[in-house]
Amino acid sequence: MTLGPGARRRGRAGRGAVALAAAGVLMLSGTCTSVAQDRAAATPAGKSGGLSGAAACPGLNGFTCATLTVPLDHRGAVPGRLGLNVAMADNTRAPKGVLLFLTGGPGQPGVPFVERISQRLAPVLQDYRLVMIDQRGTGANALQCPQLQREMGSSDLTPPTARAVTDCAAAVGAGRRFHSTADTVADLELLRRALGVRRMTLDGVSYGTYTAERYALAHPRHVARLVLDSVVPQTGYDPMDRAALRAAPRVLTAACRATGCATDPAADLAAVVDRYGNGVDVIDALTTWEFVDPDYTAMIDALHRAADGDPGPLKGLIAGVREGSAASAEELSQGLHAATLCADGRYPWGRADAPAAGREEALRRAGDRLTPADYGPFDAATATGLGSMLSCLHWPRTPVGPLPPAHRRLPGVPVLLLGGDRDLSTPLEWLYDQRRLTPRARVVVVPGAAHSVQSRAADDKGRRAVFDFLLGR
Repeated sequence: MTLGPGARRRGRAGRGAVALAAAGVLMLSGTCTSVAQDRAAATPAGKSGGLSGAAACPGLNGFTCATLTVPLDHRGAVPGRLGLNVAMADNTRAPKGVLLFLTGGPGQPGVPFVERISQRLAPVLQDYRLVMIDQRGTGANALQCPQLQREMGSSDLTPPTARAVTDCAAAVGAGRRFHSTADTVADLELLRRALGVRRMTLDGVSYGTYTAERYALAHPRHVARLVLDSVVPQTGYDPMDRAALRAAPRVLTAACRATGCATDPAADLAAVVDRYGNGVDVIDALTTWEFVDPDYTAMIDALHRAADGDPGPLKGLIAGVREGSAASAEELSQGLHAATLCADGRYPWGRADAPAAGREEALRRAGDRLTPADYGPFDAATATGLGSMLSCLHWPRTPVGPLPPAHRRLPGVPVLLLGGDRDLSTPLEWLYDQRRLTPRARVVVVPGAAHSVQSRAADDKGRRAVFDFLLGR
């Protein structure tokens, strides 16, 4: 679920293909045992939740940057503080108040994308005060895990080695339990108080939608409106990614029809997975390719060739995607990504506090129970072999906090649910799952758009819907 204002996948151009998606998702080896705790100790003493060091943001007119001081452990049992970077527009008297834009991942910072997001949201920023934050463990304070970062880059589906995962967890140390979404939600509440506002409007993309939903569930009286773009439902991320596996034929068929291609990509996809047993590689490449071309033109052609017995072009695209998905921890931290997903998630063996012994057997049994209705044209090995699943399979036993009731409805504030019909990172099926739990939902689906509609869609329909929604039209 490496997700952002632009993407579940981010990366540099690899073989001219994959570009760093614009805005949304953590760990170090060796000396990072506690980068988080070291930085916490280095943060000046003071009341948690305060903003300090306010100054004009370098190279960014009209914005002030500051540090939000938060406790490492919001429960107070473990000492230490963290300093989180915040950028705030200078129009403090904006008539509609604060608009907090949440990037994705988990693991993507916010402050580096202020300029891009302010351009995208320009029509509403006379009425709103835009605020963005580097969530704990991201950006300049990213948790660093060099080997895991090299192996996974900006993907959450590329399978990592067990050693990379366990080295990462050991490097981060006991502090890894303080990087759940609940911890970020508590940070955001301290940010609201530091800003001196009673309510905020939240605009989240990808994992940012999940954070916004969790904030609204925890602090319903402090939310004015919600924009949820490329929706991860509040019920949580499925580590088997079954909705995306089932959605792939629909998405590829729609793209084929729109471009007038003469093949049957759904049949080709099923044939390729059956013949080559490469389902993990294929779904990983497809969910990256939507950022290159939401028409999936090259992928559809490569799948057809592979189905006809020539896997070379498909192998080349998969290799290019892997190469092009490289990302630094400051761009998208795989350490934080693992720490958060493992703390938040429900897996076949339970949660992260489950004993390591028995996890593999529980995963095997879960795979045996799957049917084609679960994974569509893929197979059980794909559903049980994805990177985010394997990261948490090998993640050491870690204490976790309680999760909110999964099916509690969002508060009755206006909510815009926004998605693209070509999105495989956060497929439309997730949007409709969230709609059932959202009393005042307005749904806008943008044809031909993939992930991160506000930031990346060619069609302006989604952005216009956001402007109208935020301005109360």
